Amino acid sequence: MGLCHGTLTAIPSGPVLEHRKLRNGSGLVTAAMPDAALTCLDFWCRGGSAWENDGEEGIAHFLEHMVFKGSRRLGPGEFDRRIEALGGSSNAATGFDDVHYHVLVPTAQSEEALDLLLDLVLDPALEQESFSMERDVVLEEIAQYRDQPDDQVLQTLLELCCAPHCYGRPILGWEKSLREMDPAGMRRYHHRRYRGENCCLSLAGNIREDLIRHVLNSPLAELGKLSDTDPSETTRSALSFRRGRECRRFPRLEAARLMMVWPMASANDQLAVAGADLATTILAEGRRSRLVQRLREELQIVESIDMDVTTLELGSLVMLEACCPDDQIECVEVEINRQLEQSLTSAIEEEEFNRAMQLVGNGHRFSLEAPGSVAASAGSQTLWGRHRDLLAPLQDLTHWDATALRQQVMPLLQPGNSFTLIARSEDNN
Repeated sequence: MGLCHGTLTAIPSGPVLEHRKLRNGSGLVTAAMPDAALTCLDFWCRGGSAWENDGEEGIAHFLEHMVFKGSRRLGPGEFDRRIEALGGSSNAATGFDDVHYHVLVPTAQSEEALDLLLDLVLDPALEQESFSMERDVVLEEIAQYRDQPDDQVLQTLLELCCAPHCYGRPILGWEKSLREMDPAGMRRYHHRRYRGENCCLSLAGNIREDLIRHVLNSPLAELGKLSDTDPSETTRSALSFRRGRECRRFPRLEAARLMMVWPMASANDQLAVAGADLATTILAEGRRSRLVQRLREELQIVESIDMDVTTLELGSLVMLEACCPDDQIECVEVEINRQLEQSLTSAIEEEEFNRAMQLVGNGHRFSLEAPGSVAASAGSQTLWGRHRDLLAPLQDLTHWDATALRQQVMPLLQPGNSFTLIARSEDNN
């Protein structure tokens, strides 16, 4: 017997978020998980690659590297050694919109870990010798990225449909800009972006009250505030998207690719994002989804096909990728377009709608199980002013039904609204 709609949309309990504002405008969000043995401290900053000015392309990601080369108080490698000595781990990631640094430690060590994290992130040394050495590491990372055919297909697609918007350039940056950077310029970028209202600290797990008091009196509260008249505060424009179709050849590409991308609502429109998640799940997630069942299981003309939503602050993107033998690429494109066009008139059956609700809902439910994922979700939402309950995405799903998806979302995901890239190997001329 299938699950009823009430079971699918039932909202479980989850960690409760508490929001605080520090005296300089920085945010603090906590998600208490009393039974957890670990505490995650996740520092977020509106300092991703989309905030780079001309000539700074790649500085956000480069700064992430340089942060881990030490602070004025912590020598190179000392942060990692001390976090590991506490029984913890650390990592960081730079995206288009933001960057975050997180540590996961036993609860008893969380105050010391906080001091180490904030010292590293807020007061990086940015010494010339380390700067020159780490720039070579980043340049090598770019070279390796360029040597990966799949990565080049994706970057080419983004450049074709998004450039000159900031989402159309690589987060790793451009070699020319990186070679011309110096520590002084990076300090200016750090000072510009790592300021009060631009920053947020997220705590999840077993959280002691002493830790919260420690945050409120920490260097995070001493960061300078943003100035409304600061000319260095770049104003970012909404995503500009170009529709179209192109064919390109790439060296060493093992299988042909059909890539399609559509513009979607920005991250602030959470209901629209939820609808896009459901629609892409119905179309291309799992063996029973429409595109997978038709192209891979029945026609057997693709090796793989998937579709997902990349949620971004200036405009999200829905991306479809189909891998297939080179001689099948035309058939694949025709069939994908046919299936997308049929989604306008073909009713979404109760079974496939319930399946999508279950898959998308479970993704959110599973994200509430570990302190690291809870801290990331709470930190990201708080950074961008969305003070929402962790279970709000499950409520968003209940806004949708099969008819609304077919009438409101499927029309957006039509071939004529997309940019399509046909990628083939240079070896198959």
